Amino acid sequence: MIFRLLGPLTVTGAAGAVGAPKVRALLARLLLDAGRTVPVERLVDGLYGDEPPAGVQGALQAQVSRLRRALPPGVTVEFSPGGYRLAVADPAADVDVLRFEALAREGARAAAAGDPGRAAALLREGLGLWRGAALADVRDAPFAAGQAARLDALRLDAVEEWAAAELAAGGDPAVLVREVERAVRAQPLRERLRGLQMRALGAAGRQAEALAVFEEVRAALAEELGADPSPELSAVHLEVLRGGAAAPERACPPLPAPLTDFVGRERERERLAALVTAARLVTLVGPGGAGKTRLALEVGAGLPGEVRFVDLGAVTGGSGAAYGGSGVVAGEVAEAFAAALGVRGAARLEAALAGRPVLLIADNCEHVVAETAVLVRRLLAACPGLRVLTTSREALGITGESLLPLGALEPGAAQELFVRRAAAVRPGFTGHARVAELCAGLDGLPLAVELAAARLRTLSVEELADGLGERFELLSRGDRTAPERHRTLRAVVEWSWSLLEPGERELAARLSVFRGGATAETVARVCGADGATLASLVEKSLVEVRDDGRHRMLETIRAYAAERLPHDDPAPAAHLAHYRDLAEAADPELRGAAQLEWLARLDAEDANLRAALRRAAPEDGLRLVAALSPYWWLRGLRGRVAAPVAELLGRVEPTAERGEEYALCVLAAGLREGEHVDRAAAFLRARTAPLRQPYTAFLWSTSVGPLEGLRLGDDPWSRALGLVGRAHLTTVPAEAEALLTEALAGFRALGERWGTATALEGLAAHARDPLPLLAEALELFECLGVAEDVVDLLLRRATLHETSGNASSAATDRARAHETSRRAGLQEP
Repeated sequence: MIFRLLGPLTVTGAAGAVGAPKVRALLARLLLDAGRTVPVERLVDGLYGDEPPAGVQGALQAQVSRLRRALPPGVTVEFSPGGYRLAVADPAADVDVLRFEALAREGARAAAAGDPGRAAALLREGLGLWRGAALADVRDAPFAAGQAARLDALRLDAVEEWAAAELAAGGDPAVLVREVERAVRAQPLRERLRGLQMRALGAAGRQAEALAVFEEVRAALAEELGADPSPELSAVHLEVLRGGAAAPERACPPLPAPLTDFVGRERERERLAALVTAARLVTLVGPGGAGKTRLALEVGAGLPGEVRFVDLGAVTGGSGAAYGGSGVVAGEVAEAFAAALGVRGAARLEAALAGRPVLLIADNCEHVVAETAVLVRRLLAACPGLRVLTTSREALGITGESLLPLGALEPGAAQELFVRRAAAVRPGFTGHARVAELCAGLDGLPLAVELAAARLRTLSVEELADGLGERFELLSRGDRTAPERHRTLRAVVEWSWSLLEPGERELAARLSVFRGGATAETVARVCGADGATLASLVEKSLVEVRDDGRHRMLETIRAYAAERLPHDDPAPAAHLAHYRDLAEAADPELRGAAQLEWLARLDAEDANLRAALRRAAPEDGLRLVAALSPYWWLRGLRGRVAAPVAELLGRVEPTAERGEEYALCVLAAGLREGEHVDRAAAFLRARTAPLRQPYTAFLWSTSVGPLEGLRLGDDPWSRALGLVGRAHLTTVPAEAEALLTEALAGFRALGERWGTATALEGLAAHARDPLPLLAEALELFECLGVAEDVVDLLLRRATLHETSGNASSAATDRARAHETSRRAGLQEP
């Protein structure tokens, strides 16, 4: 079975074309990663781009089903929680793209090892797999353009490597001339290729044509780039002029070879390759451990032309790049650039780069960012053929710089990375139920995931997941050969921390009080921060800004910053006060027309509200629980907060004055009987004043049981709720219907959805045609996200459909009820 992508998509053994255009695009995308799981999100982006259709998950599933039917026997598309995988017997042999890439790599290795004959044979075989343009008939798919450009660049590299190997091995000059000239038509200014063309012509005895090639290139470079031919091309010209044998091509120092396979980051890889092709300066920014170096090298290795690597990690900050009065480049950063280019002395950098098309990957710039910026700006201005890709925890800040932020891996990719690295230290490891939890707790940072996987030599996945609270001690063993700043998780964060100014460190430590991030306004209020310092932390990759404008620290950075927050710092108290005030401001709004808006606002701050609850003293804790109880009820979150509320309950000394708040605390802790319940009930019975929290009576009656004597408030919401309660107690249907009708009018006047839905549900029991009332109530409960009520109404409506003989609608409602229960983690109905 052979799958061909290097030309029109074909599958040997298939009867005709495989499916419609979208199905073929899906097959092509899966083939590029044949044998590996491709996350659903990546497939959606690759097939539908920035405008996916409504119900895109279902659309993707439909395309997968069509593809499965179209595939030949023995080939299938497998689904797992991580995504979809095209299962083929031998991806490296069965898919021409993967076969080509493998042969190109082996050929390059053979050439570097001094075996040009083997290199030429391998590269010739790889190039022979091409039958036309890569991905020729799926180019309209959003993923295809970037992948096709990458493959075209690899093909051109392979042509160059093959020509150089053939020359060294004494291959047929006529064949060489013909194949190289074909490539030259696509890339006439690619100097290495033109040099190989001149060598091939010289070897064929066609010196005059070789010299003409040089003149043609020189004229084109001068006209289009304002540059002269590179020293390498000039050296070839000199050899041809002398009439001697072409000198062997001087090999460029190879990029650092990876020791492990590359996992994930496909979207970022394609975007970075496109940026580097289109822009002259690109900076890959992100926190330590995000995999910036590895991604830069992965992209650099796949780009055409000369690529050099500059490691600035060992360069001392403060003396990186300077210009004397004569404009001569000096300093450690400049010397590192010169060494990477094989230039003797930084003073010769500009001369060496003049007219030379080369990509420089400058790695680990953050500690010498100012010096690097000065040098890069000068070189870019003086050398038109130069492009620069830098990796840093902050931007260089040069006009024309393109930025690509690099954050966490996608969940599926992080889990795949963990499993692959874990299998290397524990053979046979294929996964575990808590791998997803572990990777999420590590922020999806590749370095943290790899360090955790390495600990499987001595720890279990359960021990790793349970130990994340002590992550810096847990992940304290890394690669002994790695730079010190990358050996442990703590070292990675300490390196970033050491580059901060004192004011930045103070704000970073205070930001650790937030969980789940915060708006800039909230940060300023709680931390006393100015916008410039916060922006600086964003620029230095200590803080990320999400699409919704919230500022957030990765949990690993937040944990480190929390260790550096002084015990007497005012930020924790300010955080508690802010979120207590927010909860109390939201409480009455949850019973009015702005209910959805305030629910969304509390959703965004849920992690911060729970953090405030954990650090609250008893008085503030009781106030928080009282204010948040309606929110927890409406969102079905009481299970999530039961533990911290129970811990608060153990510290509270109940009093009659706070008896109602104490009762709500008992309910939120999930208690239904026992000493706390009895004491809370006694406080509520003894209460003579109206309830301060209108939900108290309802929550107590639904969770523990009716409690006589409770007085509701005189506000409109409480009055409407009281009418619902009276309707449930009466045995006269007409009276119940009248009470519910009045309650419904009251809730509608307020614009409050939960009460409206509750009254509609009650009225449905008295209506001749209950279905319209249940449909409206169901819609309201669904917009609130009240899963329990949604399930109850769906099952109730299913029973009505069955009674009326509508089996199809009944089955639909029951299926929806089961799916809603499953998603919400409820017991099966």
